[in-house]
Amino acid sequence: MTARVYLRPTAFIDAPFGHNGRALRLAGGLQWFSAVELITSDYGQRGTVELVPVEQLEARIAALPAPQAAEAQAFLARLLAPRPALSLGERVVRLDQPQVMAILNLTPDSFSDGGRHFDDPVAAADAATAMAAVGAAIIDVGGESTRPGAQPVWEGDQTARVLPVIERLAAAGVAMSIDTRNANVAAAALKAGAAMVNDVSAGKFDPRMLEVVAAAGCPIVLMHHQGQPETMQHDPRYDDVLLDVYDWLEDRIAAATDAGIAKDRILVDPGIGFGKTLRHNLMVLNGLSLFHGLGCALVLGASRKRLVGALSGEAPAEKRLPGSLALALAGASQGVQILRVHDSEESVQALRVWRGLRDSALTP
Repeated sequence: MTARVYLRPTAFIDAPFGHNGRALRLAGGLQWFSAVELITSDYGQRGTVELVPVEQLEARIAALPAPQAAEAQAFLARLLAPRPALSLGERVVRLDQPQVMAILNLTPDSFSDGGRHFDDPVAAADAATAMAAVGAAIIDVGGESTRPGAQPVWEGDQTARVLPVIERLAAAGVAMSIDTRNANVAAAALKAGAAMVNDVSAGKFDPRMLEVVAAAGCPIVLMHHQGQPETMQHDPRYDDVLLDVYDWLEDRIAAATDAGIAKDRILVDPGIGFGKTLRHNLMVLNGLSLFHGLGCALVLGASRKRLVGALSGEAPAEKRLPGSLALALAGASQGVQILRVHDSEESVQALRVWRGLRDSALTP
């Protein structure tokens, strides 16, 4: 590895009015930042962190050694570039504002709602339609639990679980993603009406996944993980979790584009709870804005996860709504474009209030 430079947007402000040259718009969204943390990393170890006001950023980048200056300029360009809308079948999902991806687990063993919609495609489709009706932009349909300790599910069982529901939702015009690590499941779901793949392994579990997605021309979510679900929480380690996750996702984006997937159809997820301790998760959440430097839309899936319970007296999964909303709003405040949630109606309402505040601030 060689020395690298990263830029993390910070010092967010309500609106850019009256701050000409002192604020920049993050990824074409609703957030404006007035400073960046300029982070240097030497051979994988974090070196210095320097807070640079936006009005001084151009000069500070110019003062870097030539390779790092070019890298920083490219990083900044990716931070600012608007994220194109997602075309999901008949639906278009804009990414200039935070959107809700609602979770539909068709499993008997998912950590939060396993069994609720298992083996009842009609009830599951009705539940998903209700999620869309209250404002969820995307329904994320999954037939395999990847919670810590979960065992793999045969792709035939996954397909049997998800296809009857996907077909019903496609007929109703609902935008869907298929949550799977298996290329054959993804291919069958896309043929049945899903329009995006959400792969928690980022294409590493099944080597055919990126090929299938490239052939379909659909979007894909690449999620960071360390280890496999069966063992991923057994002493996960990082040199610098924020930069390690960034570099890992950068490598997976390169693998996806090399496989023929267009960069504007790639989304990234830092993988809260997937091979990370509580401390790791909190560091990633506090540093979320860094990941906009990858140049892809950002997905955050923190709903009802273990960290909420760990910070709230070991609250069980069904009692983690308030903490989940806090994390969703924290993500929106750092420019996250898609929030993957269990509680659609409550999350949509929270984001509408957040959006109202932003709209007021951005109205001259």
